Amino acid sequence: MTWIIGHLLAVGIGISLGLLGGGGSVLALPVLVYVMGIAPKNAIAMTLVIVGTVSLLGSISHWRAGNIQWKTAYIFGAATMLGAFFGARLATLPFITDTIQMLLFGLLMLVASVIMIQRSMGTKTTHDELPYPPPVCKHCWLWLMSEGIIVGGLTGLVGVGGGFAIIPALVLLAKLPMKAAIGTSLFIIAMNAIAGFLGYLGHITLDWNLIFSFILAASGGTLLGAYLTRFVPAARLQKSFGYFLLAVAAFVLFQNRGVFSPKSATSAKVSWQKQALIDDTF
Repeated sequence: MTWIIGHLLAVGIGISLGLLGGGGSVLALPVLVYVMGIAPKNAIAMTLVIVGTVSLLGSISHWRAGNIQWKTAYIFGAATMLGAFFGARLATLPFITDTIQMLLFGLLMLVASVIMIQRSMGTKTTHDELPYPPPVCKHCWLWLMSEGIIVGGLTGLVGVGGGFAIIPALVLLAKLPMKAAIGTSLFIIAMNAIAGFLGYLGHITLDWNLIFSFILAASGGTLLGAYLTRFVPAARLQKSFGYFLLAVAAFVLFQNRGVFSPKSATSAKVSWQKQALIDDTF
């Protein structure tokens, strides 16, 4: 039953990626940790493989429709890959515990949900548009690359693909229309995932059977999501998804509330010191 529930949720991950160009990783990590019982660090690396592969497959239909701006993808993607690799390397250090990673993940989900809900409450939009303000910066490419490094760092550190931050950057700074931003975002998320996974490689173990089955389930969902973009208004979808993320963020933060207790802090310090001693020994 757990296997079935987990894979049904994986289909939902794919639908989110196909419809919104993001949101897959913020669903994949809680599913792997709290439904499938995978340790957080391993689950983050697995999330990168799953979401990266599914995003790449999902970008094919957008590529055929001409919705990927390759120059923007390469410039922004190079910056996110750099951030993702070093974010993943940071996550492998002893003082970055599983609880800290999940707490950061929950906080990012909370921010993402609030942003989605606020944007969906703007003016009425068409299927191709969302209520973003017009670009105001004079050096948008510089800001685009700066945000790319930050988003990539979060991808490597906590497994967040960054679609909720990538799409606004592409709309505001690269001045892409909404459909092009979604398609380009999927390709950039795949680039992020590759770099982040390379940062974890050699420091974690992976359940490849589960990864492949999740990829198959999520890929089917992505194709369905890409098809549904023709019929589902983006603003309405973002509002519903935003409230769902808010609920999941509250659950994740509640599950990791112990990090604020003095006992937890002392335990984390002792664990860090033990790991440092082991590293010095070998």
